[in-house]
Amino acid sequence: MAKARKKVQARRKPARKANARRAVKAKTTAKKRPKHKFTVSHHRETDFDFGLRPYSAYRDLGLAPATGGMVQAHVIRMTKPFSAEEVAIPHYHDVEFQMIYVLKGWFSSEFEGQGVHTFEAGSCWIQPPKIKHTVRGYSDDCELLEIILPAEFDTVTLAK
Repeated sequence: MAKARKKVQARRKPARKANARRAVKAKTTAKKRPKHKFTVSHHRETDFDFGLRPYSAYRDLGLAPATGGMVQAHVIRMTKPFSAEEVAIPHYHDVEFQMIYVLKGWFSSEFEGQGVHTFEAGSCWIQPPKIKHTVRGYSDDCELLEIILPAEFDTVTLAK
């Protein structure tokens, strides 16, 4: 039986100057992120607030101040029966990241280039930045968890 040969690789001298330059460049160009603070948000009915949409209430989970504006999270509760005239308004959000998770009920939305999707409790989706979408329906008991980066963003309403 033949003996297996050990692979021998040439030793390289450490590129100390190049590594040092990369480290300095990374340190000076890296975006400084704010330190996160510990925060807790317990469920209280009184924390649901009306404001962003006339057909839903929002419960802010307190992530924006805890992350220095890096992340926003809230629970969205539908408060009125679905009405296409009031709800089905095409729009997009100028965000870096947006994730929605269905906590209760079901929610239906149409996305540009993706068609109509209906999500039930336990479903989750990510909306790419600036994807045009519109609400197509929801159950009366619908509740969603939405996580957005950054905390401050614009919603651009489009013509129907």
